[in-house]
Amino acid sequence: MASYMNIPANLCFVSMSCKMSSLQSDPTLERHFKGHRDNVTSVDFSCNMKQIATGSMDSSVMIWNMKPQMRAYRFDGHKDAVTSVQFSPSGHLVASASRDKTVRLWVPSLKAESTAFKAHTATVRSINFSADGQNLVTASDDKTIKVWTVHRQKFLLSLNQHINWVRCAKFSPDDRLIVSSSDDKTIKLWDKNSRECIHSFYEHAGYANHVDFHPSGTCIAAACTDNSVKVWDIRSHKMLQHYQVHSGVVNSLSFHPAGNFLITASSDSTMKILDLVEGKLLYTLHGHQGPVNCVAFSRTGEYFSSGGSDEQVMVWKSNFDCAEGIDDFRLQHKAAPSLQAVGSSTAQPPLTPSEHRSQACDPSEHANGQDSHTKSGSRSQSRATRSQTFGPLSSSSSSTHQTQTPGLPPHSPQVQAQSQASDGGVPPGLASTLEHIIGQLDILTQTVSILEQRLTLTEDKLKECLENQMEIGLHLQRREEA
Repeated sequence: MASYMNIPANLCFVSMSCKMSSLQSDPTLERHFKGHRDNVTSVDFSCNMKQIATGSMDSSVMIWNMKPQMRAYRFDGHKDAVTSVQFSPSGHLVASASRDKTVRLWVPSLKAESTAFKAHTATVRSINFSADGQNLVTASDDKTIKVWTVHRQKFLLSLNQHINWVRCAKFSPDDRLIVSSSDDKTIKLWDKNSRECIHSFYEHAGYANHVDFHPSGTCIAAACTDNSVKVWDIRSHKMLQHYQVHSGVVNSLSFHPAGNFLITASSDSTMKILDLVEGKLLYTLHGHQGPVNCVAFSRTGEYFSSGGSDEQVMVWKSNFDCAEGIDDFRLQHKAAPSLQAVGSSTAQPPLTPSEHRSQACDPSEHANGQDSHTKSGSRSQSRATRSQTFGPLSSSSSSTHQTQTPGLPPHSPQVQAQSQASDGGVPPGLASTLEHIIGQLDILTQTVSILEQRLTLTEDKLKECLENQMEIGLHLQRREEA
């Protein structure tokens, strides 16, 4: 069902812009999947990098296995286009949203077990798990945002202040806030507990197709229909950066987990990698034929994946060196040919580190997620493709290719491994065991949920039978009295 191959030189290439900041080498195309029969609308990685989930206008959800030669799973259950998919933080459930007004929770295995529930009265545009994996937030054309429990899919709350379709809704990294974007040209920030709208950011030239929190939780980024990408500080409510680098509508975006980079996908058929520290465009990636609808970094940021109107799913290796992570992240307000800087660098408070989102994943499993010999072959051919069509956008790009950004020194894998060990990290064997236990618990939860649904149906039938029996008894009693 799934195929993977290298893309011809005239279809896939990487353009370099500005100077190279904290990059070891150019992004490279690693895998290429084709199996959907219509536009790919959404993409997400499992935490261990073994699987990729995609949704499509063809009404299906597909699970692609990163291990070569393993077949993909096609999940057919929705009755209309799938608009959004996401793995649970543990990686053992996949949630999907659809135009058929329902949300489905799938176990990403060959059996394709799923639970469906009607979430809204109109198209469900997006779905997002909370960091702890206990809740879901959905956004819909019925102008509402709703929060549900994953277990039993119990409705918790609804946010109702948008006056047009809601395109996207996401939890903050600490699950305290929700951000939403709507066709009413607003982006709203909500307090989940109080259910109040904390602030509304207004879009005058269009609306935001996609919005998400920075990993630090202190700012948000929006992919807008006016071809721009905007970043706001949620504390000062001021715009930090405004990128005008696309020539078409921006459909999706994803923050690198370290917080230093942002990737965007656009209807101009390109993806852009932005350096948020330097405030510059780094790369323009060409690969899809037609609009790029979705893009997402893997949980570690080592890979990113994209899906487009050409029905294709592409997996790229980032080749980023982001040893500093979130703690050293600072947004810069430096003007560049492709960037409009808003305000001055002293006007905005610096971003502060926040607690990292924990994932029940085994780092060793991520490292072994793909066969090394297959990856190396694909990488070498992909690099050859890039070198044939590579064209720097500025004359200084080639001379600054290996330049390291001040304040972001490179770190070797050995140093990182030592620091993780000294911090008392979980041994790989124990992490693998814990992941297996979590997986079994997720499956058990799913099974219990299905049994509860069946029990509810049985109770309803029994109640109906009892009511009919009572009516028959009363009818007989009346006849006897008569």
